[in-house]
Amino acid sequence: MPISPARVTAFDVLLAVEKKDAYASELLHSETYRNLGNADHRLATEIVMGVLRWRSVLDQYISAQSSQGLKKLDVEVLIALRIGVYQLYFLERVPARAVLHDSVELIKKARKRSAAPFVNAVLRKIQNAPRTKVAIAQGKDAGEISQSSAHPSWLIERWIKQFGVEASRVLCAYDQQIPETAIRMFHSSVSVELEEAGIKLASGKLLHSASRVVSGDITKTKAFRDGRVAIQDEASQLVALLVGNGKHILDCCAAPGGKTRIIADRNLQAEILALELHEHRAALLRKMAPNKNIEVKTADATQFSTQNRFDRILADVPCSGTGTLARNPEIKWRLTPDDLPDLQSRQLAILRAAMRQLASGGKLIYSTCSLEEEENSVVVEAVLSQEPGFQLVPAKEELARLQREGELIWPHISSLTQGDYMRTVPGIHPCDGFFAAVITRN
Repeated sequence: MPISPARVTAFDVLLAVEKKDAYASELLHSETYRNLGNADHRLATEIVMGVLRWRSVLDQYISAQSSQGLKKLDVEVLIALRIGVYQLYFLERVPARAVLHDSVELIKKARKRSAAPFVNAVLRKIQNAPRTKVAIAQGKDAGEISQSSAHPSWLIERWIKQFGVEASRVLCAYDQQIPETAIRMFHSSVSVELEEAGIKLASGKLLHSASRVVSGDITKTKAFRDGRVAIQDEASQLVALLVGNGKHILDCCAAPGGKTRIIADRNLQAEILALELHEHRAALLRKMAPNKNIEVKTADATQFSTQNRFDRILADVPCSGTGTLARNPEIKWRLTPDDLPDLQSRQLAILRAAMRQLASGGKLIYSTCSLEEEENSVVVEAVLSQEPGFQLVPAKEELARLQREGELIWPHISSLTQGDYMRTVPGIHPCDGFFAAVITRN
């Protein structure tokens, strides 16, 4: 019996995530798997994202039945076991015999044939072991919530200090669910085309101009392939809208280009300069944001300088991404507390450099998709304390502007702010976790 293409794909993607620090969602939607059948692509995606979301829980099940410590297992063996256990525990419609067969065959295919009897034995023990339903994100402290939500305890400890126990439970529970797919359409006719292609849409929950996919695979449509519709979380779209209107606009860290394109569409007469450090990402940016009023330049935002000044600047800086764990669960297994100071150092440098390019009376949006304070308010306050002539504008003023314009449809502006900053929290809000600060120059 041949191995299911879905399980082969899942194995290959998870191996690339583990060995190459790749991102699962990018791989699953890459050209490599473009010709995978719809049913196989759905199953592969379910397995990959499920394994990454529940990795620590799966490892507990494996450890309880394994004669060897997990650290001693080859990565291929561990991935095959995780794939098998996830299907046995979380996918009710998948036949156990197919799970066991394909897990063993995956090991053989990976040239680890000697481990096949071990994988078969462990999975059979797990199949026959009593099962308890996982109570997602339950517990009174970081340790208990960590165990029931498959999040590192050090992250939850930080969130409890910042958001409280209940909000942290809600946040973790959100991360463990499949998030809704938010999109932005760049032509008015696209909605009709998508409907004809079998895509059912609903209105955005934060933004009038956003939509959410109720059913259907948007990535299989011609409109998506042609770039007339883009997948983009509503909080990410909101950050781009905060930039507002200007004549000379700088996007400091622009790839992949979703925010850049929104800015360009709302500023048709503006000159927009989009910077990207890496050439391959700059090429992606040119494809994702093809607007004629965008100039893409490969440059380091911390070193870039020009005699011109910009009346609007977006500094959407590289960050830990802890606000996006529902979509990028691999992040929680890669990130360590030691990574945060390095990220902060670069964030400080980018913000300082961006502020030097801001014209008098202009506005700069500093943003991240991180929940961590040292990447957010700490960065902004540290820079402002050393840079006279700049000041913080309460984010609620810009949110109120968007509400008046009919763009922001979320009724409770106060829930989108934390002090003078914009802040979305997964589960509390129907979107990823984003932070934004609005800075002006005297």
